[in-house]
Amino acid sequence: MNDERSTAPRAAPAHVPMSQYGLSGDELVVGGKPISVLATQVGQTPFYAYDRGLLAARAAQLRQALPAGVKLHYAMKANPMPALVALMARLVDGIDVASAGELKVALDAGADAAEVSFAGPGKRDIELHQAVAAGVLVNVESARELPVLAQASQALGLPARVAVRVNPDFELKGSGMKMGGGSKQFGVDAEAVPALLSQIGKLQLQFEGFHLFAGSQNLRAESICEAQRLSYELARQLAGHAPAPVRFLNLGGGFGIPYFPGEQRLDLQPIGENLAALQERARTELPEASLVIELGRYLVGEAGVYVTRVVDRKVSRGQVYLVCDGGLNHHLSASGNFGQVLRKNYPATIGNRAGSRAGNTTRETASAVGPLCTPLDLLADRMELPVAQAGDLLVIFQSGAYGASASPQGFLGHPVYAEVLVGAVNS
Repeated sequence: MNDERSTAPRAAPAHVPMSQYGLSGDELVVGGKPISVLATQVGQTPFYAYDRGLLAARAAQLRQALPAGVKLHYAMKANPMPALVALMARLVDGIDVASAGELKVALDAGADAAEVSFAGPGKRDIELHQAVAAGVLVNVESARELPVLAQASQALGLPARVAVRVNPDFELKGSGMKMGGGSKQFGVDAEAVPALLSQIGKLQLQFEGFHLFAGSQNLRAESICEAQRLSYELARQLAGHAPAPVRFLNLGGGFGIPYFPGEQRLDLQPIGENLAALQERARTELPEASLVIELGRYLVGEAGVYVTRVVDRKVSRGQVYLVCDGGLNHHLSASGNFGQVLRKNYPATIGNRAGSRAGNTTRETASAVGPLCTPLDLLADRMELPVAQAGDLLVIFQSGAYGASASPQGFLGHPVYAEVLVGAVNS
């Protein structure tokens, strides 16, 4: 019997096309401008650029996919740039913050305090007082926070609005970073929540609901749906111990974006259908509750690029190195040092030679590195890129989330990056 199986090598998986950006000639277009023109406008490299049109389009896409009445919150930890937060405050229903510093940015940006929630372990007493004074919702993560909130409420003559962040007894399968389940520093273990709810009632805090966040960066719709169903059911059970009706039920997020070769974009349709079913249950089981989805990366990640200039082209024993003026000091995530177990390349191109996407420019295998004195400063490892020379612009895609603010810009004293919000919101 003949074996007809092919012995040809399989093609390596490719990055999903970065089709959200267009071309002008050979140049990548960001915010309506060729990348070289944009770099001149910014006046320096490296820089981050976030496209208003893409941010608005992603919010609109979510609105279309999610059932009416489900609230969309922006988790500003993903990108706290003030101008971007001001735009997002107009595009979403609420803002989720993780520090008093983020709270100030959100309020300065015009966010409605009634729709701002404050999560995070280790909240300082002064931060809890600030939250009560501002009138925002505090996602309680420890019993330690309760008497502090009660004291702040009494001193200020204002209600301390609280929800309980629950550490569930399940994990979000397939998530890049697990934020709940098992032993975690986040939230209150589900089995300890009834006692905490009793204490909230005794202290006369204004209980409003629950916050559950099982994990992040998940590209499997079925896993997200399962976590939402389990989160809803757990909240429904815990509601029986609550001192007041549930009015706020944050089911978390976890929606991922494709960073690495072989990954595909998340299918929103089953998630929307699942949320519609949960919303229908809530009408009778939790009739005063608004369901909330909290997203950061999914809202802003694909709308941003990091741009750094090639300052030197070197060949070392046959391997091409493009040495750039920015690296892990500005974009720790792209270097693989922000949560990756096995380093993989973000999608990237030479922005002023990006016409090669249509086959117009010669390509080669090259590694792009930053200017730091460490081998960890690697932005692209032996990646197929347009042939580049000193002066060209390396563009790292998928850089709108966990880029600038998540990077050690003070490391080794190199110049800081710039950040710009560009383009227009299409009407």
